[in-house]
Amino acid sequence: MIVRPKQHWFRRLFVWHGSVLSEILFRLSLNLGMSIVAILCFQWYEALGIKLTLAPFSLLGVAIAIFLGFRNSVSYARFTEARVLWGNLLIVNRSLLRQIKSIFPQRRELAQEFSALQIAFSYCLKHQLRGTAMNNDLARILPNHDWKTLVASSAPCNQILLLMGEWLGDKRQTGEISDILFQSFDENLNKLSAVLAGCERISNTPIPYAYSLIVHRTVYLFCTLLPFALVPDLHYMTPLVSVFISYTFISLDALAEELEDPFGTAPNDLPLNAMCKNMEINLLEMNDETELPAKLLPDKRYQLK
Repeated sequence: MIVRPKQHWFRRLFVWHGSVLSEILFRLSLNLGMSIVAILCFQWYEALGIKLTLAPFSLLGVAIAIFLGFRNSVSYARFTEARVLWGNLLIVNRSLLRQIKSIFPQRRELAQEFSALQIAFSYCLKHQLRGTAMNNDLARILPNHDWKTLVASSAPCNQILLLMGEWLGDKRQTGEISDILFQSFDENLNKLSAVLAGCERISNTPIPYAYSLIVHRTVYLFCTLLPFALVPDLHYMTPLVSVFISYTFISLDALAEELEDPFGTAPNDLPLNAMCKNMEINLLEMNDETELPAKLLPDKRYQLK
């Protein structure tokens, strides 16, 4: 995620890091090349009686704008839902640990055991969504026998929820937690399960490929032919106008692709590393720990990962 300080509107016009311009620069250069070709070949294809007018491009441009707007809205809705799910994850984790500490105020080791499972769940979910190795984080947080079991599991996040449930079940069997309190704990575990399922749904269900492909092909076909429709009226101004129009459509298409998977590592995706670290700091502080990990900050390119 790009985290920038507020800027003057004029300086924002020239921002490079955080925009999609760096990703689409080559594609815009191709459009510039097509514009130059259109200028050089203008007299030749005009002599053949071939002439493209702006009328069909105006109609097609409106249609593309509508479809791109819809696709970006869907992608941003996925991004927003993902952020809400991770916000709920922090809320539920705080509530669970607060309950544990309220019930066992004099037994700090129990709160530490349970908070370790909570922190492990957050990191495990991050690695599952990004498809990265979770061994190092789990080995740092959990006992040796627990993290090795989780790494070998096909559903490690669900396995951690099971460990949480078993931990609470043991306390219920020994009478340390009443049935009413256990029900409250179980409701919060169900909320964690809902967060897990929601994240898995977003991660495993992309926007229908055929729809994305149609929009993608139409945008690039439009941008390829556009210079030939502009050159009769604009002549040497064709490259400037064509690249500007193409920048609008291609950047929206690229941004939609980026936001479609909000759990990735692209500049505008969710900063799951920072969110997991923040969750770990919160829970450790609740356990009165003094040695806390450093909070992650944006890098020199203003990206928070």
